[in-house]
Amino acid sequence: MKKKKSGGGGANWMDTYGDMVTLLLCFFVLLYSISVIDEVKWLALVKSFNPDAIKDPVNIEGNKGPDADDVDGAGMQPGAMPEAISQEEIDGAMDMLYEKLKEYAEQSDSSQSIEVIQGDGYVFISFENAVIFGGNSYALRPEGEKVLSDISSIFEEVKPAIDEIRIMGHTAQASPNRKNRDQEDRMLAAERAAMATYYIQTHCTIDPARLISVGYGQHRPIAPNDVEETRSQNRRVEITVTGRNVLDDFSDSLKRYNQLRAGEGQTAADSL
Repeated sequence: MKKKKSGGGGANWMDTYGDMVTLLLCFFVLLYSISVIDEVKWLALVKSFNPDAIKDPVNIEGNKGPDADDVDGAGMQPGAMPEAISQEEIDGAMDMLYEKLKEYAEQSDSSQSIEVIQGDGYVFISFENAVIFGGNSYALRPEGEKVLSDISSIFEEVKPAIDEIRIMGHTAQASPNRKNRDQEDRMLAAERAAMATYYIQTHCTIDPARLISVGYGQHRPIAPNDVEETRSQNRRVEITVTGRNVLDDFSDSLKRYNQLRAGEGQTAADSL
């Protein structure tokens, strides 16, 4: 009678080996999954164990943390907006800016001298010179100070949605057949724009780097200079408020400036 062989066969070691390889694979998948941590969820987890552990509502990446206000505005002060907002909210804020400025222009004593236009991603405001400045002067009139103070308050309400505020100064030709002297003309336009920019800067908390003043002088007329009625339309200050575009880094005026200095991103011609 033959003696039975012990063991279950020579290939049984492969079962153990296969189990070990499977466990190793699961182990490395687990390591990979915990190597990429959602910081907001991690902070929420830490806070669930220790509510006093996290006080800062915003994390180091600028994203909203578990203590931050709801992005839809729950718990926020009236008129306030979160810094981290979606493109949809920015577009809504620009619509609100237009409506409030339009209402202000219609109700203002100087309604006939203020024009408000909305474009794709921007709001355009035009003031006849007589509203803001006196003739051949860059000193703000009291009426001009009030107007700039009022619109600065409106800008403040939508501050996180604003990419840039550009203030432009224009002059009219004193004579329809003879251009103004270039130096005085450019200086007057630039001084008017700079004075209006300074006043806005001191009456709202928008980053001053996002306030731009430009003097165009007599070179962008919107009406003939032959009679005073139309010539007065050329003596004006204009403001363009551009909304942010969170989907395109290069559209941000400050980032674009730094990228252009570094020779990165689009060409200078593309950015105009």
